Amino acid sequence: MDSKKIQSGYRALLKAVKNSVSPEDINRIRAALDLAIKTCSGGFILTGEPQILHALSVARIIADEMNLGPTTIITALLHDSYNKLDLNSGELEKQFGNKVVEILKGFSRVSSIESMQASYQAENFRKLLLSLADDVRVILIKLVERLEYMRNLDMAPDKEKLPLASETYFLYAPLAHRLGFYNIKSEMEDLAVKFLEPEQYNYVMSRLKQTTASRNRLIKEFSQPLQDKLEKQGFRFAIKSRTKSIHSIMLKMKKQGVEFDEVYDLFAVRIILNSEPENEKSDCWRAYSVVTDLYQPNPSRLRDWISVPKSNGYESLHTTVIGPRGKWVEVQIRSERMDEMAEKGLAAHFKYKGIKGEGGLDTWLGRMREILESPEKEDSAFFDQVRSGLYTDEVFVFTPKGDLRQLPAGATLLDFAFDIHTAVGSSCVGGKVNGKNVTLRYILQNGDHVDILRSKNQKPKQDWLSFVVTNKAKAKIKLALNAEKARAAADGKEILMRRLKNWKLNYNDSVIQKLINHYNFKTAQDLYFFIEEGKIELLEIKEILQKEELPAGSPQTPSLPGKEIKEPIDTQYFDFLVIEDKVEGLDYKLARCCKPVFGDSVFGFVTISEGIKIHRKSCPNAHNLTARYPYRIVAAKWTKTKSLTSFITSIKITGGESVGIINQISDIISHYNVAIRNFSYNTEDGMFEGSLNILVPNNDVLYSIIKKIQTIKGILKVVRQNN
Repeated sequence: MDSKKIQSGYRALLKAVKNSVSPEDINRIRAALDLAIKTCSGGFILTGEPQILHALSVARIIADEMNLGPTTIITALLHDSYNKLDLNSGELEKQFGNKVVEILKGFSRVSSIESMQASYQAENFRKLLLSLADDVRVILIKLVERLEYMRNLDMAPDKEKLPLASETYFLYAPLAHRLGFYNIKSEMEDLAVKFLEPEQYNYVMSRLKQTTASRNRLIKEFSQPLQDKLEKQGFRFAIKSRTKSIHSIMLKMKKQGVEFDEVYDLFAVRIILNSEPENEKSDCWRAYSVVTDLYQPNPSRLRDWISVPKSNGYESLHTTVIGPRGKWVEVQIRSERMDEMAEKGLAAHFKYKGIKGEGGLDTWLGRMREILESPEKEDSAFFDQVRSGLYTDEVFVFTPKGDLRQLPAGATLLDFAFDIHTAVGSSCVGGKVNGKNVTLRYILQNGDHVDILRSKNQKPKQDWLSFVVTNKAKAKIKLALNAEKARAAADGKEILMRRLKNWKLNYNDSVIQKLINHYNFKTAQDLYFFIEEGKIELLEIKEILQKEELPAGSPQTPSLPGKEIKEPIDTQYFDFLVIEDKVEGLDYKLARCCKPVFGDSVFGFVTISEGIKIHRKSCPNAHNLTARYPYRIVAAKWTKTKSLTSFITSIKITGGESVGIINQISDIISHYNVAIRNFSYNTEDGMFEGSLNILVPNNDVLYSIIKKIQTIKGILKVVRQNN
């Protein structure tokens, strides 16, 4: 055995604990090390590392990165020795205390997890939960032991690498995240994907190395003005920067379907404020104001975890802004206390007793802290409360393929279906759990194997909102219900417009506002919806309007904000654009990227050589153009002239293959008297996918065509394409 390496490891351990343990504790730690050396002599762990050096590494991480006390350190030193010790439990207890023996027994019971394959994740999970019946420190030592394994996994036999990496990624990294150990969680994920997806991992790592110099320059350019302004405002602070983890970048590339160069926030700048506890929140928002005064923020990327901390106690204010050279930069703003909690996890909570707002995790960590700080105390009632596990507010279930899914406690089968995919949730009619048929309302239990049953005729229903618990499910159900209401309202609007035309009554803002006021509706959509549902008699509407019929050609009242009432299609007029006065006279072209049509909300962009390009405000490029070149944006609006014109636009159609589907689509197009420029389609595996280029006079006609095609049996989706 290399005594120099042991001495070096022991010195590193002493350095980590020098300010937190007594001389008596140092003696106990030394005694534990001597016992471990005697017992582990000649032993090696899975990665080929000597057992005693592994034990020292685990103990040092426990002390240095988790700030845990001597009981956990001693247990970490002995965790590989327990089953080989010559001492019985009584002698061991006399020397190190009963708590050390309890933790070692608990650790021994879960030691078999190491050799199990990833396909047994559910069993592993149950064993980890059972270990809590002894002491939560079993979990912490297990986490650190796994981290130490992963740091040396290169030396492990090839057949062990993938199972260990997979289990680390799906079980131990989420566990570290749940406890708030973000550094450990990120390192575990990076080390795991290094073996699970080596090609992608090596590609991202090499690209990060290649871009280090330019990234450092950008950070300096970004941080200096920020530092100057924060100092002028009297803040006491530190600015740090960090590159996103390799796993995080890989995840963004997959989710967003982009290459490395297109991941726009490769690094984050962190502003850490030295604030008094009572001023933390206000100081964070003041600093946020400084950041957004200097740099344009993306409002959709604001994350406020100081008002409502994450369930594991994480507190921070995140925003993404446009920095130098048009690059996106993520900015994290937090106090020193928040930063320490984010870095050190649950151990940092001990230091800040009495400070409120530490998040949902503290509902049980408050008591847990007392036990961890006072190892001699016994509290069996408390352990009974946490016997069901660390995840008392979460459940883990498995897909038919064995993938692990994490959901809140009380989640139903329908929540699981929406967690898989919106389309799966929307068409869910029931499911099978562990082979047995269950309803949508079935409440999931830890370890359940879940299979979803679907029907193409199923649609989201209002009563679903009464039993789903996840925000994702609620949001998607509401979105579907609103979309259904919007479709019905569009039909109701058409019905009303036809009747008004038959009655020779005007259709304008004044008429609609009069009906809205009469029926006490909030929006025009509510009026149209009730008409389509048959809850309002059309003859009653006629009576209301004829009581005080507006004279033909009378001026219309201004539209209310958010209520846009379009006039019926009138083919005798030609649609064209009025551009802002200061650039009037420049040629303009409709942008090919989004193909604007009369009636769309549009804006102009002044190009260098092609005049003004007209874009839809919903164009995929709109945000980038308005953010990077605000001085080149000009207002544009549609008006009319007595000529005819049409606009080319594209529609994508998907659905099930059926006889006559092409003829049905063509019939609808011809009914609206619009020209088809191109119609291409293919069928494969019973599915139909078509792309249609048509010339339309305005977006009313376009969306009427889309809505009509959607009514064809077998059609699943009809959308307007951007290009």
